[in-house]
Amino acid sequence: MHIPHPATEFDVIVIGGSYAGLSAAMQLARARRRVLVIDAGQRRNRYAQHSHGFLGQDGREAAAIAADGRAQLMKYPTVRWIEGSAAQASQTAQGFRVTLGDGSAFSALRLLLATGVVDELPPIAGLAERWGSSAFHCPYCHGYELMEGAIGVLATGPLSIHHAMMLPDWGRVTFFLNGAFEPDEAQLAALAARGVAIERTPVQAIAGHAAVRLQDGRSLEMAGLFVLTRTHSGSPLAEQLGCEVEQGPTGSHVRVDAMKASSVAGVFVCGDAARMFGNVALAVADGAIAGAATHQSLIFGLAAAA
Repeated sequence: MHIPHPATEFDVIVIGGSYAGLSAAMQLARARRRVLVIDAGQRRNRYAQHSHGFLGQDGREAAAIAADGRAQLMKYPTVRWIEGSAAQASQTAQGFRVTLGDGSAFSALRLLLATGVVDELPPIAGLAERWGSSAFHCPYCHGYELMEGAIGVLATGPLSIHHAMMLPDWGRVTFFLNGAFEPDEAQLAALAARGVAIERTPVQAIAGHAAVRLQDGRSLEMAGLFVLTRTHSGSPLAEQLGCEVEQGPTGSHVRVDAMKASSVAGVFVCGDAARMFGNVALAVADGAIAGAATHQSLIFGLAAAA
């Protein structure tokens, strides 16, 4: 049995109690380590009623999956859960100190960040209100449920063409360019070969279920809409700690190695905060790797990402 360090309250503090954080904490709890989970209750998919494409959980309420995960985790006696926002993190001689928004502070030998990202939606009236219900970012998560109906892709930049090229496998696609970019001749030919209709008239608003109102007065009814969002970190902690980040085509994420170790020794990062694209299944897998790696670092020592 491991011997608790006298100068720290916990072996590991996990910041973020969504799917990745829950999965990571589970590995540590099963290793009988002292774990504190700090969660602000801001799951990225909190606007989506159902989760799809996650083996064994397909079609379940997203909130129910998270709630079940928390209930299972809290059966382990070495786990403590705090509902709150981690405002600051710093290194200490023994490990790390995390301060919450209310001023309370906790210490641990290791820090595991599962803080997620925030989606940046284009400023189209009515879009934010439909995010997660009839407007989405992941075809694999939500495309099948549109039952091969009319699908709109709202362009945010050149990368949106990937959405437009993929989504004909799920329905009849209209690509609303909305002034975000203009496809070149080769791209137009590829889109035409996939049966994608091009709409250049600017979008005025989204109404009803997923009706796209155009500036010329037309309204095109869609079964659902897809938007390739840019993202930014859901927490300033990785930046405070000096973790290296990578710039991707849709935003930045913390650079980690195959075992989810960041460039700062003792800090592990998993889930959307450490990958370019993600979903629930990937978040759970990331968390399982990060939790096991964090546990093993307590036994065998640390190695920061190269």
